[in-house]
Amino acid sequence: MNSASSEVAAEAVTDVPTGHRALPNGLAAFLVFLSSGAVLVLETVSLRLVGPYVGVTLQVTSSVIGIALAAIAYGAWTGGWLADRRDPRTLLAPALVLAGIATAVTLPIVRYAGEVLRGGAASGILLLTALAVFVPAALLAAVTPLVVKLQLADLRRTGQVVGRLSGIGTLGGITATLVTGFVLVAALPSTVIVIALAVLLGVTGLALGAYLRRQVPAGLPGPTRAKATLAVLGLVGAGLSAVAPNPCDTETAYHCARVDTDPDRPSGRFLLLNSAQHSYVDLADPTHLEYAYTQWFGVVADEAAPKGRPLDALHLGGGGFTMPRYLTATRPGTDNLVFEIDGALVDLDRRELGVRTGPGLRAEVGDARVLLGGEATDSRDLIVGDAFGHLVVPWHLATREMAADIRRVLRPGGVYQQNVIDYPPGRFIRSELATVAAEFRHVALIAPPAAINNQHGSNFVIVASDVPLPLAALDRRVGGLTEPAVLLHGAAFDEWVGDALVLTDDFAPVDQLLATA
Repeated sequence: MNSASSEVAAEAVTDVPTGHRALPNGLAAFLVFLSSGAVLVLETVSLRLVGPYVGVTLQVTSSVIGIALAAIAYGAWTGGWLADRRDPRTLLAPALVLAGIATAVTLPIVRYAGEVLRGGAASGILLLTALAVFVPAALLAAVTPLVVKLQLADLRRTGQVVGRLSGIGTLGGITATLVTGFVLVAALPSTVIVIALAVLLGVTGLALGAYLRRQVPAGLPGPTRAKATLAVLGLVGAGLSAVAPNPCDTETAYHCARVDTDPDRPSGRFLLLNSAQHSYVDLADPTHLEYAYTQWFGVVADEAAPKGRPLDALHLGGGGFTMPRYLTATRPGTDNLVFEIDGALVDLDRRELGVRTGPGLRAEVGDARVLLGGEATDSRDLIVGDAFGHLVVPWHLATREMAADIRRVLRPGGVYQQNVIDYPPGRFIRSELATVAAEFRHVALIAPPAAINNQHGSNFVIVASDVPLPLAALDRRVGGLTEPAVLLHGAAFDEWVGDALVLTDDFAPVDQLLATA
């Protein structure tokens, strides 16, 4: 390189952008940490906002992550583009205030749109998650490039400045993810989290605007020019948030829960989780089983041992505690142990569904797979699998390893029955039958005839044991119910299951098997 070129390079390296003054390092770090963390709070909470309308499945989770990443990409790109064309000090405060308003408006938008987009269609999932995340996340993602531009007072330190602020932003995201997942969602309703975040962003933006106003050179548009518009938008957002419909009576760490009275049965109660009916309880008659699948559960429990003999029963998933109540009423002295991951749901059951825990009915809060590992071998006569994440059996409860542990806990001659929901073409139920049959010698299936023929979706109940099942009695009783079902076993069972995939801890694509397309 000749001397002239060296002089030009030196001038380029030491060039200081005119009209820009760096923010204090602490303030710059705070803004990047806050904006990056706020995106992850939104991403985590949005899963709870959209859950009552489209469920909490792998597709929903993937949509939220994908939309959030797209918002970050477009927001950062746009923020960088604007930073090269406008003084960033005129943009930072409005970006934060607008992000606060967009965050507040997320609540009414999702709740009104959710009623229209309710269901599991892929287009509806993508649209609802985009409405929940995209705009506020994009606005927040624009903050970092604006801050970076202001901090580049010496181009010889470009790598150091960009690396430091990028690291601080990542730390903000990590902190927000952990605090939201472990603390906030367990302590506060989603509405409170979203509104508090919106207020924090708005107040920070206003305070930053007051601070930066003194630094804007004469003749440049100041950050207060759009004050009236922002104030109006904020008031509109707050008003819509206040009147937006809330589908939850109780928001737990896992569910949006509500208890409704049955208009046709004054003592009947529906338990709705994420707006889907999950349990029915008759407060006056614990032997009343409203849903067809619970009636099948009752039939299997009745035939699992001589009439009236107490059982040692384990329930994987509590819901409304319908089956523990039934066994206590029909087999006095039965020991019911319920594994329920949602402690707040157990509290709701106690308050509104008449659940009374005690020596004959114990509830342990925790993941059923983990708690099952602590149960003694050959300790239970009956195990009832009825655990769901929305309408899907959690994948780790559907594997061969899980079935093997269930078999370990069952006494010789014990019975395992599992509730599964599936839709045509029925790939998941076939795989789950193949999985259970890989561990148990005798397996049968109870389902409506139309579901067996792939005409519509349904609950299916798998029945398994290491001793021959009472097939004749089961067949007679399920066929005589108000909603007749069929008992599939033997050669017909084998033909229906075919060469379905056996699910394992290493490979259990439950959500993909449930896809109807």
